[in-house]
Formats: sequence, C-alpha cells, structure tokens
Amino acid sequence: MYDKNTVYVVGHGKTTVDNAITSNYKIFFIGFVINTASGEVVDLECAATLDITRRFVKSIFLGKNFSAYDENLEKEIFSRYFGTSQKALVTAYKDAQKRYLEIAGKKI
Repeated sequence: MYDKNTVYVVGHGKTTVDNAITSNYKIFFIGFVINTASGEVVDLECAATLDITRRFVKSIFLGKNFSAYDENLEKEIFSRYFGTSQKALVTAYKDAQKRYLEIAGKKI
C-alpha cells in the first residue's frame, strides 16, 4: 500500500480530562506516513471521536513537509482548529516531527 520510501511515525499529546479523546484513548496521537525522499506527509490518521475531525486534521497535514519544523503549520492549526484538543494536536505534531528527524538522520 505504501512505497518502500515511507516511514510511519507517531506523535502524542495530552488532552484535557474532560475531552472525549481522553475517555476513549487516554491520549491524543497522530500516525503519519512520510516519504523519506521528500519529507512529505502522504497519509495520516489521528485519535478522534468524530470522522469529520479526522478528515479535517488530515486536510491540514497532507502534503506538508516534515524535513524541518514548520511554524506556519503550527499557526495554521491555531487559526483553523478549535477543538478542545488544539494544544494536543500541536504537541503531537512537534513530537512526530522530532521523531521523524531522528529517524531521517539515521536512515537517510
């Protein structure tokens, strides 16, 4: 399904106690499939209770590049995503991006 030039990286972020994601998953996470040749996000899935949330988060990240931290992407999240897990989403992105750079440094 995925090209051999892809890796799977997961980022985590804590949500508030009263968040439905916390009730279902205990923590917010996003799994990213990233093309190691380009650094581009080719697919992803996140812990969310609604399909529309998963689709919206996917629309923010698909096609973005993980080769370097993108402050504009963080700003986009804060300007477009107003779910209660907003900060957890940014934290999960930072965590996944950091993990990707560690992997890229070893593999590429």
